[in-house]
Amino acid sequence: MSSILGDIASMSAWVAKALESSGYRADFSIESLKEIDRFIDDNSVNGVANPGGILAEGLGKKLFALGAYVGETLRRQHGGTWQADDSDPRGEINAALVLPDGGHIWPVQRVINRFKRGDEESIAVYGLMVGS
Repeated sequence: MSSILGDIASMSAWVAKALESSGYRADFSIESLKEIDRFIDDNSVNGVANPGGILAEGLGKKLFALGAYVGETLRRQHGGTWQADDSDPRGEINAALVLPDGGHIWPVQRVINRFKRGDEESIAVYGLMVGS
């Protein structure tokens, strides 16, 4: 049985490879977070996946993977540790990255909000705000 923390590690690596193979930069750099915004824009409109597109099937899994990538990018750049509760039915959505200063962020929730709300929830801006 897998754990959420294990899923974060494997899914962030998986989605990085998938993004790279589709022409997006996914090298776990802060700059690459712009590519998450671009990927979402390219594959959805107004919180709806493009019919027949990459996000049309397995949306939840793919949004989790993107959130894991965002969180892993921020963890690698700024430090911190993941915190997740395998007994929580919404554990994947509620996975938090605890930053070195004790602050908590929820990258999977941010990616879901970006998908639903668009540019106002920019992942690139989120990445810059975490480091400041």
